[in-house]
Amino acid sequence: MKRQQRTQRDLTRLNAIVLGCLVGLFAGIVVSTFRLIIEHLLSLVQAVYGWLGQHPWGLVPWAILLVLMALMIGHWVKQTPMIKGSGIPQIEGQLAGELDYAWWPVLWKKFVSGILGIGSGLFLGREGPSIQLGGTVAQGLADRLGFSGSRRRLMIASGASAGLSAAFNAPIAATLFILEEVYHNFSTLVWLTSLTSAVVANFVSNEIFGLTPVLHIVYRQALPLKYYGLLLLLGIGLGGLGYGYQWVTLRVGQWYGRLTWLPRQFDGIVPFLLVIPVGLWWPITLGGGNQLIVQFAQQTPLLVPLIGYFILRFVFSTISYGSGLPGGIFLPILTLGALLGAIGARCFVAVGWLPTMYVANFMIYAMAGYFAGISKAPFTAILLITEMVGTLQHLMPLAVVAIVAYITVDVLGGAPIYEAMLQQMVVPAKAQSDGPTDQLEFPVNEGAGLAGRQVRDLAWPPDTLLVGIRRGERQVIPNGDTILRAGDTLLIFTYQHNRAFVRQQLTHLNDSSTQPSD
Repeated sequence: MKRQQRTQRDLTRLNAIVLGCLVGLFAGIVVSTFRLIIEHLLSLVQAVYGWLGQHPWGLVPWAILLVLMALMIGHWVKQTPMIKGSGIPQIEGQLAGELDYAWWPVLWKKFVSGILGIGSGLFLGREGPSIQLGGTVAQGLADRLGFSGSRRRLMIASGASAGLSAAFNAPIAATLFILEEVYHNFSTLVWLTSLTSAVVANFVSNEIFGLTPVLHIVYRQALPLKYYGLLLLLGIGLGGLGYGYQWVTLRVGQWYGRLTWLPRQFDGIVPFLLVIPVGLWWPITLGGGNQLIVQFAQQTPLLVPLIGYFILRFVFSTISYGSGLPGGIFLPILTLGALLGAIGARCFVAVGWLPTMYVANFMIYAMAGYFAGISKAPFTAILLITEMVGTLQHLMPLAVVAIVAYITVDVLGGAPIYEAMLQQMVVPAKAQSDGPTDQLEFPVNEGAGLAGRQVRDLAWPPDTLLVGIRRGERQVIPNGDTILRAGDTLLIFTYQHNRAFVRQQLTHLNDSSTQPSD
């Protein structure tokens, strides 16, 4: 019997690898094509703005063309609201059971509208749409294979990982981002499938774009330990400004609502028109910002121009994203972080605390710190920048800045940006006691309300059944006397349409404030 169980377990993991390869191949092709078209279109648009600078009469037809594109994308957003914005909250909501959508309309409309918006030079990132495109491709494959429930979610998670990997050539960070920030699930099948799909998608992407890291920054040497005190100041500053970015980004949609003369689905007209002067005067800033990061790392401007570039990127990236156009904030956040790192380094150089040769280093560290604070995913931030830059020499300073920025945002009360975006998209779920059943996995965190409690003492949500507890590699069959431990993963059966309600109720139970006092 034990030998049969081992064989079945091995086959299950082998099947997960096969599915990961399948998802990674298709998602990698779609996302790499998406990325390739955007890069070529953005180069073309920059050339067009150079031509418009010499031929101003072309501005009127160019503006009309951009408005028509905004109207077309707005029409698609009204038809299919799930293509709006980044796409990461949509995937997170799918995996949590809080929302769902038909895959084909989202796939082609997100693909085309993302190319038009990002390729036109708006300050939007390709990574959020890439994650949604990868997850949506996987959803389509799952539907074709007849998968539902946990197997369908497993494929969607692996597709999202493949999408981010193909967008940034960062398979390890892509896998960890899905586990840490999107799915919140570290089970063996999830990470194995996600990692496999990310590696395959990265192989496809490397075949098209080559092996050069996305943010290949040349620097002279690693930062000496005597300058680590400056990293603490940098991390605190990044955390404070990261909290400000969260505050503005989560409210800019409400500010658009005050434009009562403009239908909400056509808010994209505003950034499409505002990008024209940006393209004429500062064409290097167009798009997500990876070109700007690499160029400024090689030849960093002085302090005042850097502050100007940061203000421009901050304001226009929030205007672009708040309009609801398909596009992400992932790469714009990294660009803002790099600018803040350059600003901080220039300030330290001005007062004699830092040699000029380390300015590029601080740009690298600040990208990780700013993203770690805003997303509250420090592990992803550290590995992502490591893979994107292409060196392991920055792990220690990256960790220092990421931790300090993360703690600063946490003290200020900031929430993970993508979870906060998801909360704005969904309404509180209600209990539903019908339909097919499904399994929900819920983690018990250290210091949380469920840890140390007996099963019988908890007020479980209605229409749920605790069928198992995953404790490391062991599977525990629970009874009323079973004590839940930190690190456990609860396996709960409920109705498929009841998943969102049950997760919300369990989250409330897991709140540390629900623990009984000693």
